[in-house]
Amino acid sequence: MAEHETGDEPAASFETCLDELEKTVKELEAGDLSLERSIELFERGMSLSGACRGQLEEAETRVETLIRKDGKLTVEPLRLEKSEK
Repeated sequence: MAEHETGDEPAASFETCLDELEKTVKELEAGDLSLERSIELFERGMSLSGACRGQLEEAETRVETLIRKDGKLTVEPLRLEKSEK
């Protein structure tokens, strides 16, 4: 399994977390799981989802701070098109 952030383990990349989240969801959707296994997968999925969300928020912050206006570094919110939300 991919590494994930627990204690002193290094954080996995966004792509690794997303890939593992997709596999977890597919396993849940496949069905025929015990209640205990379903709960384990759900907990893992929630953890991976939180890790992905945190990395996306960090990336958004970095993008906001790198937007240049009038030759000066200024912070502007990242505006997504409605179709991208």
